[in-house]
Amino acid sequence: MTTPHKPLSLYAFLRPRPERADEVRRILTSFVEPTRQEEGNLQYHLHEHEDGRFFLYEVWRSQEDLDRHNALPHLRAFLDHLPDYLEGSPEGYFDTMLSPYPGSAAEGS
Repeated sequence: MTTPHKPLSLYAFLRPRPERADEVRRILTSFVEPTRQEEGNLQYHLHEHEDGRFFLYEVWRSQEDLDRHNALPHLRAFLDHLPDYLEGSPEGYFDTMLSPYPGSAAEGS
């Protein structure tokens, strides 16, 4: 369970189908700047591992902010078709941050 004092982090590995790797890279890259502008987004980073997997690291102020993000039409279109883009399921984790996030109300606690 998350609280406003403990942001939610999400990190995931996605392995694209080889024939769709460039397309997945383009799609994921197109999400970076718009996502960083969303209310409640504290961090959003995309990495490409040497083995071809993509690694996403996100930090959200709250579960509600992440839910609002995941409901956006362009993201839903991608998420609803993940099996078309990826080899296997994404390896993803959602966690409540234990360390205070810079600038959060919990930082001074």
